Amino acid sequence: MYIIGIAGGTGSGKTTVAYKMREILGTENCEILPMDNYYRDLSHETLEERKKHNYDHPSMIENELMFEHLNMLKENKVIDLPEYDFSQFTRVGSVKFEPKPIIIVEGIFALYYEELRKMYDLAIYVDTENDIRFIRRLERDIKERGRDLDSVIKQYTNTVKPMHDAYVEPTKKYADIIIPEGGFNEKAIQVVVNYIFRKML
Repeated sequence: MYIIGIAGGTGSGKTTVAYKMREILGTENCEILPMDNYYRDLSHETLEERKKHNYDHPSMIENELMFEHLNMLKENKVIDLPEYDFSQFTRVGSVKFEPKPIIIVEGIFALYYEELRKMYDLAIYVDTENDIRFIRRLERDIKERGRDLDSVIKQYTNTVKPMHDAYVEPTKKYADIIIPEGGFNEKAIQVVVNYIFRKML
């Protein structure tokens, strides 16, 4: 199994990069393991209590479970991937996730946890300007995650930007490859895919 870690700030385009890579590599060969699914289970708390947490801090990711799941996938075992509801700030069950020859771990903290970094055959950081990332985050959270304008701006100002500067941006140093401008950088994506194909042959 070939494991790839793709990190980058919120709205950087890392998810687009991951999906374009999977499209070229083929869904029969490649699957994406989203780190967003591993936000800690807070179903024991009220909705108001859940809203108070800083979801842009690495402690909110259950990295221990993700590490366990990656090891199971390497052993060719099916895992129960948690499903996460961003409008309710909690998990809502799980789905079966089958091992594939190539697994892409994608998330803002994909290069943060040492035990995960050691499992990667290739580490990628997607680098995009702050203002572009903010606009993308705003559009996504309103359209896809049921948030309102004020809450998105407040969250970005209070936690997203400070946490990015403290915990996400510094992980760039662990990347084997840095892709500027995310999913719009078709040439960089093709270079990476060609490299993976050569490694898999």
